[in-house]
Amino acid sequence: MNANKRATHTDWIDPDDAPELTDEFFEQADEYVGDKRVRRGRPKAGSPKLALTVRYDAEVVEAFRATGKGWQTRMNAALKDWLKTHSPA
Repeated sequence: MNANKRATHTDWIDPDDAPELTDEFFEQADEYVGDKRVRRGRPKAGSPKLALTVRYDAEVVEAFRATGKGWQTRMNAALKDWLKTHSPA
């Protein structure tokens, strides 16, 4: 197993002097199944989105922004809906 880069410094030599293992310690610990580390956080998306630089007319962006939080998701949904009935070419 690879050495943990975030390993804590030990000030003790005798195992009886080792600090008590708290819930906080176990919450921060890496978890393994066999030799494979279990990744924390959000799982990778099956179809991740692409980061692009795109230029739209100001009135289009303002109209979507006026709808509030999540406007980019709604703009993406509107473009997907448009693709159902139109060819991008």
